[in-house]
Amino acid sequence: MSAGSDTPVSRIDTSRPHPARVYDYLLGGKDNYLVDQEVGEKLPEVARRACRLNRAFMHRASAWVAGTGVDQFLDIGTGIPTEPNLHQVVQAVNPAAKVVYTDNDPIVLRHAEALLTSTPEGVTSYIEADVRDPEAILGHARGILDFSRPVALSLIALMHFMADEEDPYGITRHLVDALPSGSYLMLSHGTADFVPAELSDRISGTYRAGGMTLLPRNRAQVERFFEGLEFVAPGLVSGPEWYKDTEAPEYEPNGVYVGVARAR
Repeated sequence: MSAGSDTPVSRIDTSRPHPARVYDYLLGGKDNYLVDQEVGEKLPEVARRACRLNRAFMHRASAWVAGTGVDQFLDIGTGIPTEPNLHQVVQAVNPAAKVVYTDNDPIVLRHAEALLTSTPEGVTSYIEADVRDPEAILGHARGILDFSRPVALSLIALMHFMADEEDPYGITRHLVDALPSGSYLMLSHGTADFVPAELSDRISGTYRAGGMTLLPRNRAQVERFFEGLEFVAPGLVSGPEWYKDTEAPEYEPNGVYVGVARAR
């Protein structure tokens, strides 16, 4: 079944670009506005490729985690629904899986309520909230998910939109500390380690010109998000290099680190 949000829907601001809508545009979606398209058109092809490879990692990682027996997922920074969505991936493995989606763009919530329909056995729920308020997210999630059992936390292509002064590491730790033993963190993050500096600067500058923060981080900085957790092999790698029980994806140059780690 699907559970609606208990959060009032805010007015959609079409005068400013939003990362979720730019991401939708780069993936070939139609749920975006001219301001988002203008940002997307200025980005180099490597940015579009990173979005596609990032999405493919989410599919592989969430399916693998569901295959380990985890049947509860908290997805923060959901983005505009692009099939297959996380709940479709995990409910294909376990139809009774429960998924809580969170994003701070009201258009995401609007589409989620219309499109993110659960299996009859499972649950999907949605909350319009910002990762900068982790306790509000956890408060909603605790009403749907059982935090006495493992939960998979998904932070896909999210934390690179937070500046250091916004304490992305502290927020991630707050969320991870709420998870019981046996839970997982699935995280992807933009990096300049795999692309020429001028391309990375162009991407960050384009987002900044649109009023959005984009902060690529290096390997050591991304690894900090996983402190206290046990990496699942192959550890922290570039997007196409993370796979478990599927054929190896074709490698493509990209600008994203990905990883899955388990709470002890």
